[in-house]
Amino acid sequence: MTARDATNTSTALRSARRNVLCIILLSAFLILGGCRRSDSPAPPAPNEPDASAQAEPNEPKVTPATATNEPNVSPELITAETSLFDGKTLGKWKVTDFGGQGEVAVKDGAIHMDIGQDMTGITWSGPLIRMDYEISLDAMRTKGNDFFCGLTFPFGDKPCSLILGGWGGGLCGLSNIDYYDAANNETTRMISFENNKWCHVRLRITPDKIEAWLDDEVLVNINVKGRHIDIRAEVDLSQPLGVATWQTAGAVRNIVVKPVTGGPLLPTPEF
Repeated sequence: MTARDATNTSTALRSARRNVLCIILLSAFLILGGCRRSDSPAPPAPNEPDASAQAEPNEPKVTPATATNEPNVSPELITAETSLFDGKTLGKWKVTDFGGQGEVAVKDGAIHMDIGQDMTGITWSGPLIRMDYEISLDAMRTKGNDFFCGLTFPFGDKPCSLILGGWGGGLCGLSNIDYYDAANNETTRMISFENNKWCHVRLRITPDKIEAWLDDEVLVNINVKGRHIDIRAEVDLSQPLGVATWQTAGAVRNIVVKPVTGGPLLPTPEF
């Protein structure tokens, strides 16, 4: 081997050793760097959840109740003879919004309902009894020639109406029985009424019967067990308890209700 060959061999060996050393150092650097990344995870990017934070339960927020859908009625119920009109103000009677109704006013101790196009009336918004009760009132026609007292009342969860002076001025009866109104069922009566003269009406509701008296004479006495009870559409807004007139002026006073056998007492819903 010449001197030049020996020198070249030595140089190649030194170069090889440097390459091996660089590879070893680079491998060690990569290993140490990988360890550091596994021990210290990078912080979460903006707008991303921190995986290390404990997740909060997804529970709805609870806020105090501020309103309910309960009817806005007085808590007391009718459990004894009760006057529904004090002779001075409408109280819990509301003017029925039939559309085209006449003026309603309290004067001379009575509720006066003027002639409307077609109906004028009042609807009760206070406590109510729906079965096993009597309701009584005084009523009179002051102008016109149609019904001056269409008394809509509850028969359990059904409505019905007692009509006084309808269909030309003299027809009386219940609307409706088995879908037939006061002019077309067995309660139909014809009675002559004088304007500006009070008459006394008393109505008794029990599960099997509806009875009515006019000035203490029997007006209605009907067994309604198994019968279909309802009202004409015209007085729908008089539910659950109301009085209405048809193209006629009328007045009512001394409205009294009382239970007769301690039947179910229920507050009236708001309409």
